[in-house]
Amino acid sequence: MKKEITISEAQKLVDQWIQTVGVRYFNELTNMTILMEEVGELARIMSRTYGEQSFKESDKGKDLGDEMADVLWVLICLANQTGVDLTEAMKKNFEKKNVRDLDRHRNNEKLK
Repeated sequence: MKKEITISEAQKLVDQWIQTVGVRYFNELTNMTILMEEVGELARIMSRTYGEQSFKESDKGKDLGDEMADVLWVLICLANQTGVDLTEAMKKNFEKKNVRDLDRHRNNEKLK
């Protein structure tokens, strides 16, 4: 059985890889642009798998999980570069959603 990776561990592993194999982080603006590119690649596969677009030859063989992991990788790079602890950020985000959105979705007629 494979060991699960926590968000904190993922941040450390990405940083370790960048420092040893990747030489250095791209600057924040470059990584933000790369993130948008990766999101676009994910969107392309989603639109072809779940939407109405057909696959082009160049789309075949793309793995949805791999595309999601690419997005996560670059997001982790940005978090590392900007000093964001994603574990703490997620905890705060859940707290915010549990207060602000406690009844919002239950009361949304469009979701019933």
